[in-house]
Formats: sequence, structure tokens, C-alpha cells
Amino acid sequence: MPHELSFKLLPSVQSSDYRWLNIDRNGQRVGKARGRVDDNVLTIHSITIFPEFEGNNYGSKTIEFFKEHFNTVIADRVRPTAIGFWEKMGFSNNGDGSYIFHKKGHCS
Repeated sequence: MPHELSFKLLPSVQSSDYRWLNIDRNGQRVGKARGRVDDNVLTIHSITIFPEFEGNNYGSKTIEFFKEHFNTVIADRVRPTAIGFWEKMGFSNNGDGSYIFHKKGHCS
């Protein structure tokens, strides 16, 4: 389908526990995400949609992609201004500043 997003997990770097994911639309970079993968748990440390591409639901589509591919997704240290976004995406307050999503039937 045209106008779909594609995601590319970049190779890990030996000196870092984090992985970068490029978010592209029709071959053009529209954002990036940084996280840590442990088995089937993704902890998102940052997600950025570049300003010129904001308002196109690319952030929501990226989170939906993560939810499809991991049993548990954790949004680490959520800013107060972003709480509504994470709640709208189906995440719950984890009580430690992070928000968490579990696929039904999968809790860690």
C-alpha cells in the first residue's frame, strides 16, 4: 500500500545496550526510536517523529507496530505532557514513571 511506514532495526553497537529503529515512509526518514529489547519485552527510551512529519499518526502507527511484535512494551520515563498519548495507545501507569502494555494473555 502506498504511504505505509517501514521500520528498520539498525545493527547493535557493541558499546551500547540500546537499539535504534529508523521510521521511514516511502523511502524517506520520518523519525526514529531508541529502545532496549530483552526477550519479548521492548522498553522504549525515546521515539521521535521529525517536526515536519508530525500530525500524520506516524507515532501511533509505530507504537502499534511495536505492540504487534512484542508481548510487553514499556514506555520509559513518560513526560507528563505525553501521558494522554500512552493511555490512548492502551498503556497503563506502571507506578514508576513508566507506562506499560501487555498483550492479552502475556504478563511479565
